[in-house]
Amino acid sequence: MNTNPLKQIVTKQKAKEQVGIYSCCSANNYVIEAAIERAKKDHAVVLIESTANQVDQFGGYTGMKPVDFKRFVQEICEKCEYDFSRIFLGGDHLGPLTWTHLPEKEAMKNAEDLIRSYVLAGFTKIHIDTSMKVADDDPNTRLSDETISRRGAYLAKVADDAYHELLKTNPDAVRPVYVVGSEVPIPGGAQGASADTGVQVTRVEDFKATVAAFEEAFKKEGLQETWNDVIAVVVQPGVEEKDAGCTEYDREKAKDLMATIKEYPNLVFEGHSTDYQTKTKLQELVADGVGILKVGPGLTFAMREGLFALAHIEEEAFKGTEVETSHLMDVLEEQMLAKPDKWAKYYTGTENEIRIKRKYSFSDRCRYYIPTAPVQEAIATLMKNLRSLPEVPLNLMSQFMPIQYTKVREGLLENDPEALVKDRVVNTIDEYLYATHQEKL
Repeated sequence: MNTNPLKQIVTKQKAKEQVGIYSCCSANNYVIEAAIERAKKDHAVVLIESTANQVDQFGGYTGMKPVDFKRFVQEICEKCEYDFSRIFLGGDHLGPLTWTHLPEKEAMKNAEDLIRSYVLAGFTKIHIDTSMKVADDDPNTRLSDETISRRGAYLAKVADDAYHELLKTNPDAVRPVYVVGSEVPIPGGAQGASADTGVQVTRVEDFKATVAAFEEAFKKEGLQETWNDVIAVVVQPGVEEKDAGCTEYDREKAKDLMATIKEYPNLVFEGHSTDYQTKTKLQELVADGVGILKVGPGLTFAMREGLFALAHIEEEAFKGTEVETSHLMDVLEEQMLAKPDKWAKYYTGTENEIRIKRKYSFSDRCRYYIPTAPVQEAIATLMKNLRSLPEVPLNLMSQFMPIQYTKVREGLLENDPEALVKDRVVNTIDEYLYATHQEKL
């Protein structure tokens, strides 16, 4: 079979090399371009993941099916002149996540079609997540490890069958690797993120029970060989973003959990919600056994910061002129107020506190509104206006984008508004690269 190169993460971790990979969980073109352009400089690999609510067999909230998302990334690679074979595509939280209102039979049928569509599209990293209850589960009883693992192993069998189907048309198709478990909030972030409820590190006994249950369930499905393709288990190492900060990784609190991974020669940890950790905390996570660092809102937050900075530059540059500015921040606010379903249940507080969170919360709910037509039109106007100038004024760039200003002055960055936005994302990516050393993969 065609071995998946992501298995190198496990091999290197077990050899005590501090090597991992960050997972770019985003469908935003600026974010993905930034990730690819940054990797191109190091001739490194990139892991890009879409979640079950973003991309599914019906189109998800992005309007893209897995094959569409793959094509979307391929087109960005072509634009960036980057070898698509150096991209790993992953599916995150694949399972009955978006069909929990249905009974098990129907929810799992949809999850089966979801997994199959991802594998047939060529995604090679599959996070199977069956931790959520469906309509006919007892709402007052904890979902058992047996039920979670039984459903997960069934979906792994679906994925394995889909891979063998793919081989018939693509003999060179890379065999998928799998991630199991879910010790994190649902995709999109925790509700009520403004309160620090005290993130609990996964208990050692719970982690071991999860591994044992999944291994047994895979065995019952006849998937002993496929179990060797499970490279990671999702745990909660004690990290989570909040509206105005994050719960930082604490090695002391997580030391028992982290020591346990040494007992499993074929597994590493996958850490979700690593957004906004400092580069030293990210480095500690990798050193302690977290081989895969997920980041989502942290990247789109940086992208939004870049766009807002350009919007401030635009307002200053064209103030008192006849040029109609983009009013980007106002347009985004209007879209969020018109359709509050993506943020209302997440943000609490006074009217002013909620207003600030809509724009600036680390949970970055405004990322769901960036793709809307009015916001995209405002971004296009912003870019057009700034490009009508001889260059983005350096004095204004220094005020609103000082890091990019320095890079432009040093000849390391083009003075172009899109390049400036993407480089703001690169600031965040570089902190992950500092921790993962993924150029060694």
